[in-house]
Amino acid sequence: MNRTGSKTKAPAPYAPTPRLLKKYADVLIKFALNGGQGIKRGDVVYLVVQTPGLPLAKAAYKTILEMGGYPIVSIIDDEFKLLHVRNATRQQLTFFPDKYYRGLADTIDHWVRIVAEDDPMYLKGADPAKVLLSNQSARKFREWLDAKEDKGKFTWTLCLYATENMAREAGLSIKGYWEQIAKACFLNEVNPVLKWRRVFLELQGVLDRLNALPIKRLHVTAKETDLWITLGERRKWLGGSGRNIPSFEIFTSPDWRGTEGKIYFDLPLYRYGNVIKDIRLQFKNGRVVKATAGQNERMLKELIKQKNADKIGEFSLTDTRFSKITKFMAETLFDENFGGRHGNTHLAVGKSYHDTYDGDASKMTEAQFERLGFNHSQEHTDIISTSDRTVAAVMKDGSEVVIYRKGRFVI
Repeated sequence: MNRTGSKTKAPAPYAPTPRLLKKYADVLIKFALNGGQGIKRGDVVYLVVQTPGLPLAKAAYKTILEMGGYPIVSIIDDEFKLLHVRNATRQQLTFFPDKYYRGLADTIDHWVRIVAEDDPMYLKGADPAKVLLSNQSARKFREWLDAKEDKGKFTWTLCLYATENMAREAGLSIKGYWEQIAKACFLNEVNPVLKWRRVFLELQGVLDRLNALPIKRLHVTAKETDLWITLGERRKWLGGSGRNIPSFEIFTSPDWRGTEGKIYFDLPLYRYGNVIKDIRLQFKNGRVVKATAGQNERMLKELIKQKNADKIGEFSLTDTRFSKITKFMAETLFDENFGGRHGNTHLAVGKSYHDTYDGDASKMTEAQFERLGFNHSQEHTDIISTSDRTVAAVMKDGSEVVIYRKGRFVI
């Protein structure tokens, strides 16, 4: 009550402004899709959003129309996912409507996924095996889109819409969480699209220097980490493609067969509605031979038990000079781009990216990719370390060059 006896109004909950959402939508639709070029008139865009993210989805929808595109919207309510996982039989969990998804895959040119979890831990009480089984049901759809992407006929991007519970999980206020999003995605700039194009040009300079090096193996040393990675034949480094906003990482898909040693990940992994902490992996002959976690080790082991999820599909480094993310966000999209003091490195267990092949991926068969050590899996889970690390590259002639130190590329 105030002095006059009337009730004091509670402050309105924080929400991003329409102006900020418009800028966010412009980055997604006018830049991130189509390899940094934005959509073309007549393109079909599949817009997938969890219910709390509808304000951003509506802004993106308007921008798609503005650009002459055709939006198709899919709205996800996490309560249905939880209901399904808890109550469905094995047959129901693996059901796949082929004709529906085949038509969708043939129709869409781009996919925008807006992550907006009302409760990041909503699947915490569900059986991990059932969660993973349900996730595998759409495997064919993703494979169809991968094949379309290899032919240069499909692009995608992933972004984040903050909720109160996501912010709370990260130990931030909702306003502070959105401030990290705005800073990371350059939404405070007058023209965020122009800023992204400039940053991607700088990233390309690093990529050019990396790809010019005849690297055979990488040696990563850090806290509880002594890991060897074989780059593999016909590989290239990628980054700055528009897949994921934000995206500052520079990555490749190594030859999984040459992974040896151990690595510790200090950032918690949020995956399938669960959190796994203090992950340690040990590799021998390319496979995970030991996996432990300080919390939720059962989920980690179930994840790695999936076909070919005991092999790596990606190795990535983020340079702290590019990324403006300085806080833990409890969301892989942002945490795998963490800048902070030492940047980050992350490994993905599971699927490799075919576009890291230095030739025409559309002319390759899966058997040919396998012979080069590209890993094929339904799973692709990024696990992140932000500890100070040194990455040395051993060249094909046996010489050694440090390529990354103190959170920066040094080539």
